[in-house]
Amino acid sequence: MSLRYQRLLLIILSLFFVLGATLLILFNTKENISYFYTPSELSSLNINLDKKIRIGGFVEKNSFNKVSAGDFNFKITDDINSIYVNYKGILPDLFREGQGAVIEGYFQNKEIFNATTVFAKHDENYMPASIKSKLENSGYWNKNY
Repeated sequence: MSLRYQRLLLIILSLFFVLGATLLILFNTKENISYFYTPSELSSLNINLDKKIRIGGFVEKNSFNKVSAGDFNFKITDDINSIYVNYKGILPDLFREGQGAVIEGYFQNKEIFNATTVFAKHDENYMPASIKSKLENSGYWNKNY
């Protein structure tokens, strides 16, 4: 076998392995990527009741209800449709009405969503208090942050 043929064989085998690795990565991440659906998207989809999914939107104004110390009811909306959510647990500090949230859980029936995890989202202007105080102390603080 000539040196030229060996190099060609090495290049072809390398391309084959890179292609195989890429296909394996894409195939395995197809089921593991976590997207969230908006209430309007869920109204058009046929989702299994026992499938764990994520829904995202804003907490509807005047919909938050504290049933007990660790039991909450609220609605998630995208200003077109709303979904009624039950959650048992501790809510994040940033969670409030009008704020964005992503909720993970499953549907109890077509109208009620049982949340297992609540992720509160903040806007682009949010800055933790510890970082804000460090910026103020160092003189880099800008009121437009």
